[in-house]
Amino acid sequence: MGDKITVATVQARKGGPPLTMVTAYDTVMATIADRAGADLILVGDSVADNVLGLPDTLAATMEIMIHHTAAVARARPRALIVGDMPWLSYHISLEESVRNAGRLIREGRAEAVKLEGGRKRLPVVEALLAAEIPVMGHLGLTPQSVRVMGGYRVQGRRLEAARALVEEARALAGAGVFALVLEGVPAIVARAITALVPVPTIGIGAGPHCDGQVLVFHDVLGWHLNKRTPRFVRQYACLGEEAVTALQRFFTDVRSGAFPGEGESYRMEEEEERAFEALLNELEGG
Repeated sequence: MGDKITVATVQARKGGPPLTMVTAYDTVMATIADRAGADLILVGDSVADNVLGLPDTLAATMEIMIHHTAAVARARPRALIVGDMPWLSYHISLEESVRNAGRLIREGRAEAVKLEGGRKRLPVVEALLAAEIPVMGHLGLTPQSVRVMGGYRVQGRRLEAARALVEEARALAGAGVFALVLEGVPAIVARAITALVPVPTIGIGAGPHCDGQVLVFHDVLGWHLNKRTPRFVRQYACLGEEAVTALQRFFTDVRSGAFPGEGESYRMEEEEERAFEALLNELEGG
């Protein structure tokens, strides 16, 4: 499997072979992602709407994130585990931000944390780094800001907005983030940021010029049924439909008596079985 991937490993990949990142929310998903060769596993606050049936990522809490990050860590992946800091976990005070990030590291066993936002997050980034907690940034379409943005809208389409994204990316890199997620921005803007910042960029709906790419586990594998995926998603399987078909076959076999068969049943030793059958005859004879 190779050496464990660390923050330093990720930093060294700037301009090198593209980084691969995918979300995972439990031990099974993390094991699958790691076996497939993920460089980074993001325990995203997207667990809220992708796994727990909640309306959006704003519903994720610290307790939810710690619970799912710890489940991912139990897989002991080679990949670097990045825990998402949920909404309001780093917005109230620097002290609370450090405490919450520390919980993701200590209780959730994350190896780095991710937070959304630009210049206004610089004090938080600096406080976390002072506490020896590695930080990944996130710019562009930031889902925790969906109410302010008026929906899930591509960011940086106009000149001044694009300029602001470049400036914010430079500020975050200057503050010490080890990598930067760029979500929902024009490819030309992501290309410019990737060229201008010294840290790796990881795109999601940001075109092909980033230093890596990330998608949601469920979107890549087609786990969801009847869900419209974003334009930037390429679906590599339809596991949701395959799972329905597999369960239908199982239920059919149960109803017909075809399952379980001899191969799925346990036997007693032959002599013990004969003795038990004799006992049953006595009991039934009364």
